[in-house]
Amino acid sequence: MQNPPAFDATQAVFRYDYPIAALLHAYKYQARLALAHNFASLMAEKLQLQTPVDGIIPMPLHRDRLRMRGFNQAAEIARLLARTLSVPVARQDCERVLATPPQVGLPLRQRSRNLRNAFVCNTRLDGRHVLLVDDVMTTGASLHALASCVKKAGAARVSCWVLARTHAN
Repeated sequence: MQNPPAFDATQAVFRYDYPIAALLHAYKYQARLALAHNFASLMAEKLQLQTPVDGIIPMPLHRDRLRMRGFNQAAEIARLLARTLSVPVARQDCERVLATPPQVGLPLRQRSRNLRNAFVCNTRLDGRHVLLVDDVMTTGASLHALASCVKKAGAARVSCWVLARTHAN
């Protein structure tokens, strides 16, 4: 692989198709927060960790987007998933410091550029196995950017769990 991603493994429960796409849209943009319980349960049931993880980091939202949406969809899933897996959520370990435009509709190259320096880690993660959680993976640019940041903070291994993944991946 010419430019391998910064994460070590990625698993998805579903392909990003109907009806999952519609459910995720309702969850994310119509604040159907009750769906988070189903999503976290499905992840815990369907996905497997190769090795134990030291903590879960949900995909951070910039504070402006968080204020606009009212909740972080990945953080809600991660919080519930953490209970099931008995692993702490390290929600404050990383944050999104750049208010980037939404990735939807951007070409692959621009997605990567859009996320350059978008994340910072506030904690050293030396030697840890970190699980990144997000709702949807399209090109993987967001997870790659966050995983790069987590690895620079010392993480030894970064795994990613998403509810749905587009066909292109």
